[in-house]
Order: sequence, then C-alpha cells, then structure tokens
Amino acid sequence: MTQTRLPFACSLTLALSLLLSGCSKEEPQYEPKPAVSGLSATLPPVPSVPEKPVKDGDAYTVWGASYYLRNRVHQKKVEDQKITITGYIVKTNLGDAPECAVHPAGKADPEGCRSAVPTFWIADSKDADLKDAMKVMGWASNYAQIYDAIKEFDGAKEDAVYSDKTWGIELPKPLPEKGAKVKVDGQYSTNFTMASAGAEADPIMGILTYGKITYLEESAELATLPGVKRKPKK
Repeated sequence: MTQTRLPFACSLTLALSLLLSGCSKEEPQYEPKPAVSGLSATLPPVPSVPEKPVKDGDAYTVWGASYYLRNRVHQKKVEDQKITITGYIVKTNLGDAPECAVHPAGKADPEGCRSAVPTFWIADSKDADLKDAMKVMGWASNYAQIYDAIKEFDGAKEDAVYSDKTWGIELPKPLPEKGAKVKVDGQYSTNFTMASAGAEADPIMGILTYGKITYLEESAELATLPGVKRKPKK
C-alpha cells in the first residue's frame, strides 16, 4: 500500500513546487527608451488663400464672385443668382469683329461668315491678366446690333437709346470700352446659353449674363467696330 502511494506523492510534491516557483517569478519591468533622434516628418505646405476682398461695398469683386463660385461653402450664394460685380473693363472683342459681320442690323451675314457673341471682360485692376478676368455677355446679340447702336448714339439726339432687335435688351451707353470702371448687374453662372451657336462655359471665373451697367469711370475712348468712325467724344 505504501509503494502504491509513493509515485503519487512525488508527483503532487513536484506539481506544488512548480506552482510555487511560478507564483514567485518576478514580472518584467517596463524600461522607457528615448525617442529616436534625427528623424522628421515631411508634410505638404498649408495652401494659402490670397488676402483679397470678396466685396467692394454692396457689390462683389471679380475675384470674390469667382472664389465663391468655386467654393462649396459659398457657391449657392452666387451660382445662378442675380448679383452685382464691380471691376475694370480690360478687354472687348469689338475690334475682333470680322468685316462680314459689320453692317446694319436688317442685313444678314453672308454665308460662311462666323463671328463671336459681343463680349467684354472685367477684372479687379486695369492691368489684370485676362486669366483673372470675367466675361460679360448678353448685352448685344451680334455686331450688327452694335453697328446700329453706334449710328443711333452718334446721331442728333443726345439722349438716344438703342434696344437689341433680337434679345430686346437696351445696349449699354456708352458702349463697353477698355479702361472704364463699371458696376454690372446680371445673372452669374458657369455658362452662357443665349447664343444661337451653342453654350459657352467658364467653370473657373464664371460668366455674367448682362442685366444693367453703371459707369463709375468712363473710358477716354469711345468703343467702335472695325471700319466704323465715331463722332468725337464731348
């Protein structure tokens, strides 16, 4: 009987010994290590937004309107809205009118004659680059309307006005010319759809469809078309 219990007693003693030795084992201590020096993260530069005014009084600046158009937070304030924009006329395409399109309004352009929709560009400064300028369209349907308007403006009546025979809108007086500072009211969007030749789009600067113009500073010269002489400015 004693011989039978001996192996069991030995096994129990061994198990207890291992258990006790396991409980008395020390836990590993955390040893803080210094940060690795000489390494640095390379991050892209923070984009800078130009410090330009969004508005000039109650009107938008050209930059302000176009910035809002591209900004999802402010886009709804200007896109497809009637707004007012102040700027300088930096270019018109009146001087680019082809000879075939310069004639009275009652006469049709000859076959094959291609001409652009009369347009002027406004910017926040007189010497601004054209890429920073905004198109203003919809103030005259074609060059023939401008031809008749010039004849009317240079006639005997100083208070003469002229309305576009196609669009029914009153043409600006004086006609848009480079150098003038203006305040233009109109429908602002990324495209212009009134032209019979198809839509024109500008998702960056947008296009202002003309409604009304106020001259803050007039140009020293009167606008005209190729081959059309103007009555001297008073």
